[in-house]
Amino acid sequence: MPPSLVRYVRLVDGLNRTVGRFVVWMIFVFLLLLLYASFSRTVLNVPLAWSVEMAQFLLAAYFLLGGGWSLQADAHVRMDLLYSRWSARRRAFADSLTAFCLFFYLAVMLVGGLSSTHYALAYDQRNYSAWAPPLAPIKIVMVVGLVLIFLQATALFIRDLARWRGTPLAQDGGP
Repeated sequence: MPPSLVRYVRLVDGLNRTVGRFVVWMIFVFLLLLLYASFSRTVLNVPLAWSVEMAQFLLAAYFLLGGGWSLQADAHVRMDLLYSRWSARRRAFADSLTAFCLFFYLAVMLVGGLSSTHYALAYDQRNYSAWAPPLAPIKIVMVVGLVLIFLQATALFIRDLARWRGTPLAQDGGP
């Protein structure tokens, strides 16, 4: 593989590993928020109008920002009827072919996300609720997450092509 592609794979792997290690801590923020909302509602008798929506926003950010790291760690769901029995080269070839479906899906999601983010910024879009938070921040986070997943999918495609050709790229320690 050309050195520029190897550098790209290492850069994207490092970026998603760093973001993923930061995002993994967001689950504790999520849990603390829900615990506080439950305490506030049951003990203080003061329900929080914003807690459920904020929890949804945090979970969406957690899911999308951690998606690249999850893809890198091969922690996604896979239908494994024959795949595990195949050789590494055959799996790499199959992954290279199916990567185009992933690229198409991510491209459609990214175009929709950019359009939706543009609309949210241009018209100060707010959620239809009592709290009525602006939607632009979470939409921006979603687009960033989709870009990170797309970059990681591209890096995995390059890695799979190298493995298929019989010259696998070395791992940098993995997630």
